[in-house]
Amino acid sequence: MASSIFVIKVTTNKEDRALESIADRVRKKSLSVFAVSRPSGLRGYVLLEAADRANAEEAAFNLQYVKGIIGKTITYEEVKTMLEPSVEDINIEKNDIVEMIAEPFKKEKAKVIRVDKQKGEAVVTILSAAIPIPVTVKLDNLRIIRREEVETETKQNENEDDWEEMSI
Repeated sequence: MASSIFVIKVTTNKEDRALESIADRVRKKSLSVFAVSRPSGLRGYVLLEAADRANAEEAAFNLQYVKGIIGKTITYEEVKTMLEPSVEDINIEKNDIVEMIAEPFKKEKAKVIRVDKQKGEAVVTILSAAIPIPVTVKLDNLRIIRREEVETETKQNENEDDWEEMSI
């Protein structure tokens, strides 16, 4: 059975509530709707996959926060980038010095203790804090300032230079 993806215009910042009300109606009326999605980068719209236009209209008709269905259907290829998570190469490592770019610790510098790439999180300690308290932060909210490896290599080179001066 072929299905189509319909774009439903909803009130901006009320996408989740509109999605829930559409899903409730689909369950109650047993409509031929296969998926309802709210892509994170698309504000004011909800995607609905249904067997035909009649089922899509019945699912979204006269609901709170739903403004209407856009006339043109779209293909999966057009929305693929919004629906499938993009796997980024995470290059944050243990002992890196990072800056937090999101609230509540915005612009605070921290040292990475542990990185969990599966969850997309890192445990850091804030450098300006008097007592080091571990804080779990999403990797998206961190920006690398410098690597610890570079520092340790330069310290070793300085120590070797000092040793050479002393032995001469």
